[in-house]
Amino acid sequence: MSTAQSILAGSSTHNQIEAWASHLGADQSVPGTPGVGAVPNSIISMRKKQAGHSGPLKKVLVANRGEIAIRVFRTAHELAMSTVAIYSHEDRLGAHRYKSDESYLVGKGMTPVAAYLAQDDIIRVALEHGVDMIHPGYGFLSENASFAKKVEDAGIAFIGPRPETIDSLGDKTKARTLAMKTQVPVVPGTPGPVDTYQDGAAFIEEYGFPVIIKAAMGGGGRGMRVVRDKESFKENFERAVSEAKSAFGDGTVFIERFLDHPRHIEVQLLADGEGNCVHLFERDCSVQRRHQKVVEVAPAPHLDEPVRQAILNDALKLARAVGYRNAGTAEFLVDQQGRHYFIEINPRIQVEHTITEEITGIDIVAAQIQIAAGVTLEQLGLTQENIHRRGFAIQCRITTEDAAAGFQPDTGKIEVYRSAGGNGVRLDASSGYAGAQITPHYDSLLVKCSVSGATYEVARRKMLRALVEFRIRGVKTNIPFLIRLLTHPVFESGKTWTTFIDDTPELFKLVQSQNRAQKLLAYLGDVAVNGSSIMGQMGEPGLKTEAMIPVIVDNNDSSKVVDTSVPCENGWRNIIVNEGPEAFAKAIRGYKGCLIMDTTWRDAHQSLLATRMRTVDMANIARETSHALQNAYSLECWGGATFDVAMRFLYEDPWDRLRTLRKLVPNIPLQALVRGANAVGYTSYPDNAIYEFSKKAVEAGLDIFRVFDSLNYFENMKLGIDAAKKAGGVVEGTICYSGDVANPKKTKYTLQYYLDLTKQLVDEGIHVLGIKDMAGLLKPQAATMLIGAIRKEYPDLPIHVHSHDTAGIAAASMIACAIAGADVVDVAIDDLSGLTSQPAMGAVCIALEQSGLGTGISHENIQALNSYWSQIRVLYKCFEANVRASDSGVFDHEMPGGQYTNLQFQASQLGLGTQWIEIKKKYIEANQLCGDIIKVTPSSKTVGDFAQFMVSNNLSKQDVIDRASSLDFPQSVVEFFQGYLGQPYGGFPEPLRSNIIRDKARIDKRPGLEMKPLDFKKIKEELRERFGSHISDYDVSSYCMYPKVFEEYQGFVEKYGDLSVVPTRFFLGKPEIGEELTISIEQGKTLTIKLLAVGTLNTDKGTREVFFELNGETRAVVIQDTNAAIEHVSREKASSDPGSVGSPMSGVVIDVRVKEGQEVKAGDPLCVLSAMKMESVVSSPVSGKVKRVLVKESDSIAQGDLTVEITH
Repeated sequence: MSTAQSILAGSSTHNQIEAWASHLGADQSVPGTPGVGAVPNSIISMRKKQAGHSGPLKKVLVANRGEIAIRVFRTAHELAMSTVAIYSHEDRLGAHRYKSDESYLVGKGMTPVAAYLAQDDIIRVALEHGVDMIHPGYGFLSENASFAKKVEDAGIAFIGPRPETIDSLGDKTKARTLAMKTQVPVVPGTPGPVDTYQDGAAFIEEYGFPVIIKAAMGGGGRGMRVVRDKESFKENFERAVSEAKSAFGDGTVFIERFLDHPRHIEVQLLADGEGNCVHLFERDCSVQRRHQKVVEVAPAPHLDEPVRQAILNDALKLARAVGYRNAGTAEFLVDQQGRHYFIEINPRIQVEHTITEEITGIDIVAAQIQIAAGVTLEQLGLTQENIHRRGFAIQCRITTEDAAAGFQPDTGKIEVYRSAGGNGVRLDASSGYAGAQITPHYDSLLVKCSVSGATYEVARRKMLRALVEFRIRGVKTNIPFLIRLLTHPVFESGKTWTTFIDDTPELFKLVQSQNRAQKLLAYLGDVAVNGSSIMGQMGEPGLKTEAMIPVIVDNNDSSKVVDTSVPCENGWRNIIVNEGPEAFAKAIRGYKGCLIMDTTWRDAHQSLLATRMRTVDMANIARETSHALQNAYSLECWGGATFDVAMRFLYEDPWDRLRTLRKLVPNIPLQALVRGANAVGYTSYPDNAIYEFSKKAVEAGLDIFRVFDSLNYFENMKLGIDAAKKAGGVVEGTICYSGDVANPKKTKYTLQYYLDLTKQLVDEGIHVLGIKDMAGLLKPQAATMLIGAIRKEYPDLPIHVHSHDTAGIAAASMIACAIAGADVVDVAIDDLSGLTSQPAMGAVCIALEQSGLGTGISHENIQALNSYWSQIRVLYKCFEANVRASDSGVFDHEMPGGQYTNLQFQASQLGLGTQWIEIKKKYIEANQLCGDIIKVTPSSKTVGDFAQFMVSNNLSKQDVIDRASSLDFPQSVVEFFQGYLGQPYGGFPEPLRSNIIRDKARIDKRPGLEMKPLDFKKIKEELRERFGSHISDYDVSSYCMYPKVFEEYQGFVEKYGDLSVVPTRFFLGKPEIGEELTISIEQGKTLTIKLLAVGTLNTDKGTREVFFELNGETRAVVIQDTNAAIEHVSREKASSDPGSVGSPMSGVVIDVRVKEGQEVKAGDPLCVLSAMKMESVVSSPVSGKVKRVLVKESDSIAQGDLTVEITH
């Protein structure tokens, strides 16, 4: 036994470097960093004490950055060595700086990459600070023979191969020559470097395409180009040369025959300074993208043993032939026939060395350091017979790249970093922590995740589990792609090839992380900084606690408490489901009393609270409602304005509302208000859109369609009726009531008019007749006459009556309807009743009970439900309309109840709030100008827009008639007179119609009749392309109804996630500092959130950091402070010159139709304004040339602001 062997016998690995260095007689007085002495009980002294040695090779510098630098530092610390990091200016916050004992700036004034290539500066740092060894890591200078020589010439040990070895192997053409000399098979290629693309012509002539152009000095996929045809050869050659020169400082390339579908197998080698060499088995690196390895596996699965042994033997043969020292990797391709070809030897440590460590238990970096210090493999116990493998290991490189955007690197601040862990999981990271700043200067590698398991499948599943555990927010990562990759059948089989990713486009159908928690925090942070963004909200919500859920009693025995943990199953809906709509209608008509429809979930809050009621506040009381109101005819919960408001203002999916309520209330029919040929929209649609919408509504849980038309235009209603019927719904054909059938002076909408319309609906096959008194005009005597006449004419027809209590007589009218023969009347829960809503449920039900027309609903349960809704009314007080009392003036202006409060709010938003009385007067005149029409959305919106237009422009009825041909009317008014809503009873007033629409199209039949059918499949594909694979057929219907609203809603959800889970008091109101809230994002997943602080304003960016505690972990979100960004712009006002075109109203510019220098004619559109869903085209009053355009899209402007100036 040699002296060295006797010294090392029985020693620990940690003692080997000290013992071997002592045996060599190394100088024990090598200085450390000047001026720095050993501090008693310091980390360094404790580290050395535990290791049992104190030198002589005791300080290592890593000439690299990031993950690999930290990896080397950790092993060096285990060997009781001190560590030195270098960093560029851009890396001054890099994690590797703080993982070392010392760190120093290099390459001052150089580019971020050039700093790490500054050979002389790096060696200067090493010499100045007593460095004994330099580890180059991978990349940068790791394969630079010149650097290795300079290190050794400086008397510093280079942890890697000898300079001459690097030179001979780093040049791939020399490596090929070496392989051929040692009879190791190589892929056919050019015998040496190729200087120009013409020089490669002979090779291509012999071997043909495809070929691969490779950088002679390169690696990592850079400087590589696969060429499959002659036409692209020149361009690819030049790009490969350029890339190689940029990446490696040497543009030398060579050409090889390209193998289709080969596997990439590499062998990990270790060799000492005495010519001994061993392999640590192989790795499969076939999963690559553009020659960059993505996932590696050790050992290679499904590799025939003879092939494996041949590759291992050839790797050793090559290493020995070149006299290799230290760690290296011999790389091979294996074709489909199992033939292997040598590619290159990488004379450095590889990124994927970790998985070899996992299957062999050998610390490769420790072996590198010790070999560089002169230790032999035998002394380390690393003889081939002692090296064994166990199980499998997989490594995934997690990068800050967006696979959906072509793997574009992402940059920014990591907001959340939660890593994987547990048995068999190893992480090698650098910037893996919350707050880390990811810059664009370096490789996008964030963390290497390596797992090990007994079998390939165990390791694969473990990796999948680990990837799912990661939570990285603030920057995009490739984790969704890696998950998709690991679950692909080809990867599951373990039989991949080098172009597998490029050949498998379905890998890019990514399942994105929902990022729900961080998105919720972003929304809550925005509310904390800027307040609620919900249109129409005034102040904070009134209720600061959760609403109490009441106890429900048995409807027949109030002493029995009902179990409301499950919904009630008994109700009228069972007849619809089991027997169909006709049987349901017959059963309703056969009921001896009078049933009710509860409007609380739609029209009540639309009338009183601007339609702002959220689904969660209905769902919270839904099961109790299913029991308390089990004998109700229906619950109105959908359609009307609720559909677009859900998306536009509440950021909810209206279809989710319907599905949610259906699940919680399976027994009571759910009813919707639908606008005939317009479904739930305000415009005309192709017929197939209406049929598809109705079908989807029934599938989602809708039972009853209250089909109406805003003008009682029968052709529009026919389409809605047919669509509802074909969808399998109950059709409630509905007449909108206006005028007064009991007043002989009202001669337009007479009793005979309503009887004639009823006959048309009955002949069309409706199941139920609806009477919709949208303004509350139906007085008790008129109700008796109308319902009595219809009942006499149609004794078997169920009649359902709806009214509003604006004048305060609706309860009396509904009772009169019931006595006259109505089967159903509409009511609202007491605390959401009265005024512009429906009459009080409690009052109507108890009155009907005494009239012998009982509803079958107990007074106790109405009061119980009301106790909940009284709290909810307080919660939503920030949307209360300023309606304090009944208004019998409704008999004059005939404004619908829902519009009354909405128009009052709309007027205040347009700066007309103080002129409410004047607006009501102008509403009467506007109605007369339209021809005294039926007024219900959207026709009522036309009249409302018209009235506001008249008030804001100080126009009388006669002014409008006189100036109609030159005024810029709101879009809704123009479209009404064109005929887009249908044909009003009695026709359009002339010549007013012609003067308003001028040269625009006239529509004198059903507007949607000749519209081209929509291609739903194509629309769905386009929406999925824009918004993702979650787009459903229901979403397509939403888009068809409200394209722009749907797009904005999708954008909001992408930014903030699903906010329907947030309690309303936090959705609308600012949380208090220190206040804790819990949000259940799905079954079994609850977030506990506490607002900790709102940071100071960043005056440069106009942002604030908002700090939360999420499930006990501190998180921060950056919020734009909109108040800080406000610019006070003083806009020029229009003059009296006709060419000075002012805004006719306050609003937002949504489209600019002209540009400076453009010729325009009188009447040409200049721009389009929008205010509170009212759009108005500003047209040119004169012909001329546009001199100035003073507005742009999204500008907020006031009435009278100059928009365009025209020279005329």
